[in-house]
Amino acid sequence: MSATRVDARGLSCPQPVVLTGKAIGAGVESLEVLVDNEVSKENVLRLAKRHKMQTSVHEEGPDIVIDIKK
Repeated sequence: MSATRVDARGLSCPQPVVLTGKAIGAGVESLEVLVDNEVSKENVLRLAKRHKMQTSVHEEGPDIVIDIKK
């Protein structure tokens, strides 16, 4: 099963968190979130932690990729 991708690049908070929250609420077990700033990254990581999900972060060029798994 491939991860669901949420492209939140160019969006200001709280939009990346809202989009990620909708995916988590829909029962997605594997999620890849793309953001382009540190604030969005930290906010998405906090959301995943509240849902007790595992996270890892890496960069792809100018983008920050957050992998979230149950």
